[in-house]
Amino acid sequence: MIVLQTLVLFAAPITAGLLLTTPHGHTLHSMASYTIFVVAVVHVIAAVLAWRPGGGSPKPILHAAGFLLIVSAQVALGLAGATAVHVPLGVLLFGVSLVQASRLWPRREPAALPAVDVRTPAASRG
Repeated sequence: MIVLQTLVLFAAPITAGLLLTTPHGHTLHSMASYTIFVVAVVHVIAAVLAWRPGGGSPKPILHAAGFLLIVSAQVALGLAGATAVHVPLGVLLFGVSLVQASRLWPRREPAALPAVDVRTPAASRG
């Protein structure tokens, strides 16, 4: 879900560029914004469904709900034409989504180096 969210957020500035350069850009950017909103709602639902049966931590629900709140503000600011806040908030949303996506992949531990005898030849003789 987070990867889909990140991909849709990546498409939003592309459609914003089309908004400024093509006659149908407004329609494409509106579709992207509402798609982001729907994905954020589904993300909250998925987080609740994943938490409830297993009794795990509700922390993912809080993250998803917070993200939905910011997306809702983003859509409202876009509809209001407040681009001075809308654009930086869009960058923030994409950055937060990238951080969330980066946490999906396990960290790779560096390979262990072979043991090396650091004693000098003179010290090892006697």
